[in-house]
Order: sequence, then structure tokens, then C-alpha cells
Amino acid sequence: MLTYFGPPRTCRRTLSRRDVLSVGALGCAGLALPDLLRLRAATPQVSKPKSVIMIWLRGGASHIDSYDMKPDAPAEIRGEFKPIKTNVSDIQVCEHLPLHAKMMDKLAVIRGIKSVDIGDHTPHYILTGFPDRGTRPVFGSVVSYLKTATHGLPPYASLMYKPPGLYDNEGPTYCGPAHRPFVPKADGLANLRPMKEVSAARLDDRKQLLRAFDDLNRGIDDTGAMSALDAHTKRAMEMIASPKVRDAFDLKKEPAEAHERYGKYCESFLMARRLVEAGVSVVTCKVGDWDTHEHNFRDHKDQLPQLDKGFHALVTDLHDRGLDKDVAVVLWGEFGRSPRIDKNRMDGRDHWPEAGAAVIAGGGFKVGQVIGETDAHAARSKGKPYTPANVLASLYGHLGIDPATTIPDHAKRPMYVLDDRETVRELE
Repeated sequence: MLTYFGPPRTCRRTLSRRDVLSVGALGCAGLALPDLLRLRAATPQVSKPKSVIMIWLRGGASHIDSYDMKPDAPAEIRGEFKPIKTNVSDIQVCEHLPLHAKMMDKLAVIRGIKSVDIGDHTPHYILTGFPDRGTRPVFGSVVSYLKTATHGLPPYASLMYKPPGLYDNEGPTYCGPAHRPFVPKADGLANLRPMKEVSAARLDDRKQLLRAFDDLNRGIDDTGAMSALDAHTKRAMEMIASPKVRDAFDLKKEPAEAHERYGKYCESFLMARRLVEAGVSVVTCKVGDWDTHEHNFRDHKDQLPQLDKGFHALVTDLHDRGLDKDVAVVLWGEFGRSPRIDKNRMDGRDHWPEAGAAVIAGGGFKVGQVIGETDAHAARSKGKPYTPANVLASLYGHLGIDPATTIPDHAKRPMYVLDDRETVRELE
């Protein structure tokens, strides 16, 4: 039996010098080069799972003070921060993002994103692609609904929540409660471990008991609640039984050096990297509080370096681990901030849905570029602006999901994943 190729997952697409020497040896055994190439072509290629990490800058970070600076604008517009050069010519970022500047060739900045301001700080539009709150399932729930989870891992995990300040911005709506995110809040890791007195045999007995209970009640269920319970129960049992799942959520597995590299946002960025590396399809994070109606520059001067450090560690790690093609990262807020500084509110900037910015990394997208351009005051896009839906369309495409796919709503009507299905063309 020939074992030249090894497991399918280790197959390479090109022939190395070692391959050529091996071909000679195989030729002596009666295998000609065409036979070898046909055998290689027939060997199934196992593709790596694709993932998305979505980082929400809650409150709407100021685009004009970070990724879309206007140094030639009047002082009441440009503010006190200065731009610095990056490792991509003609692209500049804020002086408080020096690590971004060193890896600009790994990033794409989308400027002039047009959003909406629905009166409160919710990431609904950037999570669903629809401006009306509570009517459509969020990105992670759609992915969970359409893609099969493997290895007992939840397809969708949210790191946005910290007790006691829990709130629900990630509703599955008509995808059903089985497609809510897994939230490792509070004692979440402890909840993934069976009690010491519960052996594997007893755990299996409980599975059988749940199945019996399910069979008893199946005939009286006409609401779909049992189906949701089925999915929850199956996933919970798989997670409890799997050391791999528990390990993925355990930051103690990371060395102290890694915690230091990620800095303040370690619990979000480092955890997200561990989860996508384990196979979770969608991870959402909430980083900082960027609602700077007052003290815009003071607060950004504090938060931008922390964001810079954590985001640099995340993107660098994904590249170093060979995950940059398989994991797409998007960093954005629900909108930008107003171009004109409000001196009456201690140098604050107000909500500004007319223009914002998003940063894209990985996913096999074309990076090292700026997409879109705003006017001289970073107030509006000069051309047709992209919207959150367009960014999500590109992310769905990365995961192999056609945004023209339909999902039945509560009334069984087919609803498109996205109505506005245009992708960000420059990323392709």
C-alpha cells in the first residue's frame, strides 16, 4: 500500500524537490508521472473552515481621528491629532495607531460608509445589514442557521457581554432560539464541565432520558419549540463532553507573553483568535466605549493605543498561524463622528451616520488599500457610499453563503439574507 501522500489534509498543491525524488522511486515500482499526477488529482482536498471575527467599537469611534484624517481641514474640523505614514505609500493613519501603520499592507480601510442613527447605540445595522431594529436575524445567527457546526463547537459565539451589563443586540428572530450566540459569561467555562460525580455513563443515561422525554412530548408540539430544544440539547451535550471545546474557551492555556501582547483587550481579541482557530464560524466582540460627545480627544488618546496593540496582535497572530486566508476580521462602529468639533461640550464630536470607516483584515481579501473617499471634511462619501449591508455581503461570500439565499420568517415567507447584496468590489 502506498502512503506517499499521507493524510489528505497535508497534500500540497505544488511538487517539491522531495516530491520529484519520490516520483523517481515510485517509477521504479511501475508508477509513471502521469499516473502519479492523476492519483494526486483524485485525492480529495480538505478545505479549512472559514470564520469571521466582528469587532464592534461601541458608541461609534471617530473616523476623522483614526482612519480618515483631514490634516488640511480647518482646526475646528481636523482636531488635535496628526497623521503618520504607513508601510503602504499614500496611506496615513492617526499618530496613536503606530502598529496599524506597520501592518497597513495587511489591512483594507473602507471610508465613507453610510449608516443610520436610530436614536440609541445599537450595532443592529452592522450585525444584520438592515436598519430596522429587531426585524432580521443577525449575521452570526444566519451563519449558524445555514452552516452545520462541527466538533461540538458552537457555530456562533459572542464575547460582547459582561455581567451585570447584559443586553440583547444579537437576536436570531426567525432563525429561532437555537441560533442565538453561545455566551461564555460569568462562570461560562465552569458550566461546560460536568459535575465531578457525573461519569460518562451517567451523562449518556441523561441523553437517553432526554430522548425519551422528547419522544413523549413530540406529538403535542406544534410551535417548533421542541426543534429548538433538540438543537440546544445536542449542542450542550457535545460541548460538555468535549475537552476541545472547553480548552478553546480557556485563556489560561495561553502563555503570559500572549496576554501581554494583546494588552487590555486580551479577553476579546485573544479569545476570538482561539475560537476561530478551534473552528467557530462567527465570533463577535465589543471593544471600548467610543461615544465621545464630550472629551473626544482625551478619550481617543486613551483608547486608540489600546486598540492598536490588541488589533495588531490579533492580525499578526492570524498571519503567523497561517489563518489569514481563512479568517476575515472586520473592525467598525455603528457610525462615525461629526466633522465639526463641539467646543461647548469640551471638544466633543456627535453622532455622524453619513460617513464612517471599517477596517478589514484577512479573509483572502485584497488588502493594503483604502477603499472610498470622503470630502474635504470627512463628512460624506464623494461617490456612492458603501453601507454595512455591502460589507456583510462580502463577509457572507467569504463564508460561502450567497446573500440571495432565503430563510422563512415566522409567517413562512421567504426572506433574503440581504436585500442589498452588492459586495465591496475592491476587496475581491
